[in-house]
Amino acid sequence: MRKRRVVIVGAGPGGLAASMLLSSRGYNVTIFEKKDYIGGRNSPIKLGEFTFDMGPTFFLMINVLEDIFSLTGRDLHKYVEIKELDPMYRLVFSGGRSLYPSRDKQKMKDTLEAFSPGSYNGYIKYLEKEEKKYNKLIPCLKMPYGKVTDFFSRQLITSIPYLDAHTSIFNVLGRYFDNDDARIAFTFQAKYIGMSPWQAPGTFSIISYIEHGGGIFHVMGGLNRLSMAMRKAAEEDGAVVHVNTPVKRIIIENGKAVGVKLEDGTVEKADYVVINTDFAHAMTHIVEPSDIRKWTANRLENKKYSCSTFMLYLGVNKRYDDIQHHNIIFSNNYRKNVDEITRSKILSEDPSFYIQNASVTDPFLAPNGKSTIYVLVPVPNNKSKIDWNSQKSPYRDKILELMETRGGLTGIRQNIVQEKVITPLDWEHEIDVYKGATFNLAHNVGQMLYFRPHNKFEEFDNCYLVGGGTHPGSGLPTIYMSGRISAEQIMQRDDVK
Repeated sequence: MRKRRVVIVGAGPGGLAASMLLSSRGYNVTIFEKKDYIGGRNSPIKLGEFTFDMGPTFFLMINVLEDIFSLTGRDLHKYVEIKELDPMYRLVFSGGRSLYPSRDKQKMKDTLEAFSPGSYNGYIKYLEKEEKKYNKLIPCLKMPYGKVTDFFSRQLITSIPYLDAHTSIFNVLGRYFDNDDARIAFTFQAKYIGMSPWQAPGTFSIISYIEHGGGIFHVMGGLNRLSMAMRKAAEEDGAVVHVNTPVKRIIIENGKAVGVKLEDGTVEKADYVVINTDFAHAMTHIVEPSDIRKWTANRLENKKYSCSTFMLYLGVNKRYDDIQHHNIIFSNNYRKNVDEITRSKILSEDPSFYIQNASVTDPFLAPNGKSTIYVLVPVPNNKSKIDWNSQKSPYRDKILELMETRGGLTGIRQNIVQEKVITPLDWEHEIDVYKGATFNLAHNVGQMLYFRPHNKFEEFDNCYLVGGGTHPGSGLPTIYMSGRISAEQIMQRDDVK
């Protein structure tokens, strides 16, 4: 029997997950990647002697990727070295109060009681209740939602009492904590999906439980090593990855995807096409408007999108051994800051920001005595019309000052020897992220499950979607899930075990 050919557009984490699973089952898999690197936003940035992750720096739910490797007969831990972080991160609040969450119960009790006396009992209740919610909801995320009738699956129906879709994450955490800052410590994770804790559905309270129940991990050499390991595994089973090879158009004939046309004019035929580019960018750049009925450019323009991020990658001629691997510095008025990002769509005078000081854990990222400092500032997406050409330099200076005065990185400005900045405009025009919305389509109730673009794409046959723009959503673990869902749908269609 002829090996069925799958063409994957883009070598991001979802496409790499699909390529591993499909190539291990005998499919002829070819990936065409536009850039000269693989991994999409899960790729490295190298500045001289310094190495950074472009995007994700938290590795959660490692069992999701472990399972994908296992399904191909491999052990993830033979491809990468993984280390659990303790404490998970440092949280800095107004007035300089800090919290150091840990999975070690005694450490967590000590830091939480010092931060908010009487809160530890609420924390134990939180763990018990959110574990039940997690166990109900995660199996639902692993299902495709290609038909309205999927809403009536037994798994989803039995999970309804746990969904909390009618309220916000912040309100859900109010069941456990009276102190607002304590609530924020368990709801800021809404930023992982680019949303406000006061707007994101309470369903996503499981994100903080994923950290506290399962841990936060670092991959030695950077999380980008995961993409490299996945490429290696796929190639071991015969997959072929082409970089510097842009796809110009998905070829549609009689309502079916039959291949792709490359930028150089080459036509590559396929039995199935998997789209792993940013969803809205793909619909407005590599699909003919005449082939789209539902996800048109006008409709995409009117959808809700996540926030964007302002990024600093700093190679520093100094060590900060007293600063944690992960650090979140909250605005003095966090709710106002979040509202300015998501509603007013203006730049905050007092922003919150995240600092990764990975060199305290990982000796492979910077020379001895030096540091890689990664900074992420949530900012409005490009629907805001902010003029980043004029704002880039002063905003960079503002963040560096705050890193010194509130983040504890004294003397950083005079020790920078390598630097790169990525603004929302750069995300959109250089990295092909629609509207610069780095966490893709927002995760409000009307854009989840069946209401998100389907893994088996509804616009034309023989086409599948992976990545943050489809079900289950953004974030590395769910993107890996999307790759698995789409690969399994293809295999089920061909009765491949």
